[in-house]
Amino acid sequence: MSEEKKSFEDSLKRLDKIVQDMESGEMELDAMISAFEEGQRLVKSCSEKLNEVEKKIEKVVKGADGQIATEPFESESDA
Repeated sequence: MSEEKKSFEDSLKRLDKIVQDMESGEMELDAMISAFEEGQRLVKSCSEKLNEVEKKIEKVVKGADGQIATEPFESESDA
């Protein structure tokens, strides 16, 4: 299954496994390089998925007049 087809949760689990394997100190250099490259792709994929979701989120606000409305979600980096 390619990184793009994995769910966000599956990608995080795979990243956790990669980190555990790399921290074990038992991987050969070539395997570690491959795992690192896979991890980079997974991080990119997860980041893209989070950005997509963030764009879809709206926050509910109560105006001064008491009316309820929605407005686009702004991340702290946007504010």
